[in-house]
Amino acid sequence: MTELSKITGSNEPSAETLLQWDREHQIHPWAAMDDWRDYDNMLIDTADGIYMWDAQGKRYIDGPAGMWCTQIGYGRRDMAEAIAAQVMKLPYTSPFTNVTEPSAVLAKKIADMAPGDLNNVFFTTGGSTAVDTALRTMMYYNNRRGLPEKKMILAREKGYHGSTYLAHSVTGKERDKSHFDFESRLVHFLPDVNPYRRAAGQSVEAFCDEKVADLENAIAEIGADRIGAFIAEPILSSGGVIVPAPGYHKRTWEICKANDILYISDEVVTGFGRLGHWFASEEVFGIQPDMITCAKGLTSGYLPLGACIIADHVLEAMSHLGEPSSYTNGYTYSGHPVSCVAALKNIEIFEDEGILEHVRSVSPHFQKRLAELVKYDIVGDVRGMGLLGCIEGKAEDLEAERTLGNKIDAACEARGLIVRPLINMAVFSPPLIITIEQIDEMFDIIEDALQEVEAELKA
Repeated sequence: MTELSKITGSNEPSAETLLQWDREHQIHPWAAMDDWRDYDNMLIDTADGIYMWDAQGKRYIDGPAGMWCTQIGYGRRDMAEAIAAQVMKLPYTSPFTNVTEPSAVLAKKIADMAPGDLNNVFFTTGGSTAVDTALRTMMYYNNRRGLPEKKMILAREKGYHGSTYLAHSVTGKERDKSHFDFESRLVHFLPDVNPYRRAAGQSVEAFCDEKVADLENAIAEIGADRIGAFIAEPILSSGGVIVPAPGYHKRTWEICKANDILYISDEVVTGFGRLGHWFASEEVFGIQPDMITCAKGLTSGYLPLGACIIADHVLEAMSHLGEPSSYTNGYTYSGHPVSCVAALKNIEIFEDEGILEHVRSVSPHFQKRLAELVKYDIVGDVRGMGLLGCIEGKAEDLEAERTLGNKIDAACEARGLIVRPLINMAVFSPPLIITIEQIDEMFDIIEDALQEVEAELKA
């Protein structure tokens, strides 16, 4: 009998029963509403290290690391023990009036890791609420400064920032917006920054100039006095692991500084080791944002937690103005002590096991194996950085191209690897503990899958 069966007092349901209950009662993120009762999601039973096992006992490499987040891998008993101990000591207290040791220690840890004067941490429930907090903070900041018209948000096509209303509104993935309302009056989208989409014969340097000019033109058109923030992922992860041209980030950050526009770096995916550093903004791209949002790898997915990290100069500008005002933004589970303990144990594991150094050590091999995939005819582009990768497929027939991501995913799944399909793309971001041998295992499967799909399309 499983622990869950002991708790519920019922016999352990079969896999078929669980899938039936799932179809009948659970709505999954991004469920296909035309047939959501007619298909089965994969029923995952157990996991350990970089592997997961389904209800039939088949093993898979977890290529997406859950949802870009299981950095330290599965089955960490030390993590379970830390969580259990905090549950028994203090599972919850109101963050509106109380402080706990875990939240105070974690806030100090994050402030020490973050670049520049980003010394102030507001804890949220995940990435979407961290982004909402950053955007609401910008609005509060400009209201307090007597600039109520300075509220427009610049964002980028293909960017993804979450599912809450404001985060959804600044998301630039058109597929994610179908049939949901969003706030268009506050947002201006800059064109796609993917170098793969540059004009024929255009150099990457010229493309970068064009993308920087897109920002400058938007500021000239809208007016710097009306623009409050520019929000940008260092790498547009859900948009297809888009790595902007070299120099783009620093040039756009400098333009924002010159025009009194807050720069929000959305590091929900790139933060906590994905590129071999706690944060990528300064270490990889040479910028010190005004705010950084993070989640996912903060706890390695063991418990939900997010954070918005705010610079001293932003806090100072909206404080001590002679008029009382409360920062009326918060969540019941802000600074949840058990989630904060999970994050602290996660950071301890990173430090004790040298995980950041490990990522920097194995990433060149990961990126080498990824780069070699361009030899297949159905591969139009490969791109990535650190332990992030994307295969963008191509086909002569547009309809065939649209299904390439799913075809690659299905072929990989049959061989024991999960990747994440996105239209004609397959993306992956394995747990950071992956070894060189496991990287080879993963890419050997991908190569077999590509050969199968390519042969199918040529048949």
